[in-house]
Amino acid sequence: MTTPKIETVRLGRTGPEVSRIGLGAMGMSGMYGAADDVESTATLHAALDSGLNLIDTGDFYGAGHNELLIGKAIAERPREDVVLSVKFGGLRAPDGAWGGVDNRPVALRNFLTYSLRRLGVDYIDIYRPARLDPDVPIEDTVGAIAELIEAGYVRHVGLSEVGAETIRRAAAVHPIADLQIEYSLISRGIETEILPVCRELGTGITAYGVLSRGLLSDSFQPGTNFAADDFRAHSPRFQGDNLDRNLELVRALAAIAADKGATVAQLAIAWALTRGADIVLVIGARRRTRLTETLGALNISLDADELSAIEAAAPADQVAGERYASAQMAMLDSER
Repeated sequence: MTTPKIETVRLGRTGPEVSRIGLGAMGMSGMYGAADDVESTATLHAALDSGLNLIDTGDFYGAGHNELLIGKAIAERPREDVVLSVKFGGLRAPDGAWGGVDNRPVALRNFLTYSLRRLGVDYIDIYRPARLDPDVPIEDTVGAIAELIEAGYVRHVGLSEVGAETIRRAAAVHPIADLQIEYSLISRGIETEILPVCRELGTGITAYGVLSRGLLSDSFQPGTNFAADDFRAHSPRFQGDNLDRNLELVRALAAIAADKGATVAQLAIAWALTRGADIVLVIGARRRTRLTETLGALNISLDADELSAIEAAAPADQVAGERYASAQMAMLDSER
């Protein structure tokens, strides 16, 4: 099946032109178990060759490994052909343990310095705190990024996993290109307040977790066990009875997908693409086969009846388990 040309949109009212689907690179640095650098690099090249131009990373993914990997992969590409979205602020211990968040202006300038070097670029397209720092006013963090924009090291301010009040406070300091936040068929919490506020302010959405960490796919069976270094080993939605119950929703979606000649993952992506042109999807694919499957969703059109059937098959209020473990949920300003 031929993949159609990927549509590009402006990210929010003030952001860059990006492909409707971007590549999330986190899984290329061990968050879902071992990854292969050669295959990851080939996937990055294939994504850019397909017309996808948005690559999302974090300076703490693999303690810098992810940025180094991306930097090598894009080294021979024209800089303007790649839109780099970088999260900062996450602190990691040598053993990989999470050490909290530091969004102080002095810290983010330091983080940026290392990101520029690892990525091998002169500027970051979208720079965003990965989480809200409870000890640093968002106005201070956004103001510091605005100064970096003035200096030419950053092009746009982004946010991640913050709530409506924080979005308003940030936007009062500097235009916010986009909010990166989890949004999928079974994670629709942003629809109540956060999405309307973003649309009011002209802030785009980059939706991650569109496949709910792979749950909305054909990858798992009841009783699946995950390696200790796999994020899903600690995710409530993948534990015991929760996984069994959630896979019942996936089986219901699989029947609809089969009628469309699609996979469950493609159906979930196609659904998300109908939610508005101001919503850009960041899909994590660390292998070319998964990238090909992702892009195949662009061939799927869904009418009103099909959308209703999909939402009835997997109601968001029927999913079992929170999207993060309790300690991580407590860190999310977007969930307050």
